[in-house]
Amino acid sequence: MERIAVFPGSFDPVTKGHESIIRRALPLFDRMIIAIGDNGEKKSLFPLEKRLAWLNKIFAGDPRIEIDCYSGMTVDFCRKNKAGFILRGLRTSSDFEFERGIGQMNKLMFPGIETVFLLCEPEYASLSSSIVRDIIRNGGDVAQFVPAGISL
Repeated sequence: MERIAVFPGSFDPVTKGHESIIRRALPLFDRMIIAIGDNGEKKSLFPLEKRLAWLNKIFAGDPRIEIDCYSGMTVDFCRKNKAGFILRGLRTSSDFEFERGIGQMNKLMFPGIETVFLLCEPEYASLSSSIVRDIIRNGGDVAQFVPAGISL
């Protein structure tokens, strides 16, 4: 059976932390779907088309990676795509507590899914899309926090 993982997120914007988690996790799976979730509770700074373009540019040429978007529950997206794994990156213990609860609920709703946690690299422990958005809103330079070649 093919090991398919979904890495869900808003990627608003994509950061070097996201890129690191994806590249480090890729050897664990046969295929990975980077899934941009439409979360009605969040107001995006960047349009979906721009986020899709960034991810396609970063991971161009890797046939194991697919970029998609979805709305609704992540487990439903996983079922639809025959994914058996949800990949999540962890920066802090509070990330773990939050993600653990979601992972356990996902398991109850879709027993065939496993949530896989990967610790971020230490240099990305304080990096988040929220912080990058705040820097952007205040006119700061975020080049060191986003993947090479991404222009905001």
